[in-house]
Amino acid sequence: MARLTIEPNGEEVEVAEGQTLLDACLRNGIWLPHACGHGLCGTCKVTVLEGEVDHGNASSFALMDFERGEGRALACSAKALGDVVIEADVDDDEDARRIAVADYVGTVSRTEMVTPDIMSIWLTLPGAGLDFQAGQYVNVTIPGVEGTRAFSLASSPARPNEVELHVRLVPGGAGTTWLHEKLRVGDSLPFTGPLGRFYVRRSAEKPLIFLAGGSGLSSPKSMILDLLESGYEEEITLLHGVRRPHDLHFADLFRELEESHDNLRYLPVVSQPEAEDGWTGETGYVHEAAGRLFGGKFSGHQAYLCGPPPMIDAAITALMQGRLFERDIFMEKFLTAADAEASARSPLFKKI
Repeated sequence: MARLTIEPNGEEVEVAEGQTLLDACLRNGIWLPHACGHGLCGTCKVTVLEGEVDHGNASSFALMDFERGEGRALACSAKALGDVVIEADVDDDEDARRIAVADYVGTVSRTEMVTPDIMSIWLTLPGAGLDFQAGQYVNVTIPGVEGTRAFSLASSPARPNEVELHVRLVPGGAGTTWLHEKLRVGDSLPFTGPLGRFYVRRSAEKPLIFLAGGSGLSSPKSMILDLLESGYEEEITLLHGVRRPHDLHFADLFRELEESHDNLRYLPVVSQPEAEDGWTGETGYVHEAAGRLFGGKFSGHQAYLCGPPPMIDAAITALMQGRLFERDIFMEKFLTAADAEASARSPLFKKI
């Protein structure tokens, strides 16, 4: 067992043999910037001030030889070879809860196909359940499938003993195919969490805009439930974009919440309605609908984006054209080993 000291705050944690620096920090409630978790993107780069580390499977592109010589390391792949002191970009945001990451095993209590390709899975947990902040996600271990799969938590933190996940069937995807075809009520499903820094910056006390695309509704659902349950008073607007009306899920829930809460506005948007759908609501892309709803002016708000990369980039462009900038736009991104080398950041942002 080695001791890891994180500067500039001076916190110390123990690191087990074979454990990465990032995992040790997260399991002690210390958040370090990271994205891919595979040693490919470079987001978790830290400086080793004292001691030595084994760089593991860090990519030579994400961590170049000269950087290794200068004491740089990737926290997601580096393992301590004795006591180590690192310098890291530790962000102590007043709105972020400090929750240690841990391992859990949930029991499937029910499943439901909420669209033709999205399954909702509810997992019950014993004891205190899962403590999490609305907007966070978990990494699920799927039997017979290598690695883990990340799914946002769709339920309210107020119900820690039954968590909800939304799983979109990815064509050819081993993990999502197994969950859709083989998972049964009563099965056990291991997962690790909570993870992520996607949460509402409530202290700003600004009206909120949620833009969700397809299965990206998971986090906004959790966040909005949490906001309403805790008495958030600013205006909340949810725009959910899908291709066809049958792709809308939990529309009835949000319509009911809209009726019972004066500060919530819900707008479903369909991009490719067919004649037989009989759709009379908003059409086009979700960022276009947002522009129409707000008259192209978004300043004074905060925006939270969840969806596929093209939707995210289009939404960022529209929001920035409407005078909403980086400090008030937030998103969550999941990167796999296959796509982590492409980019860990939106090309439209310098920091995110």
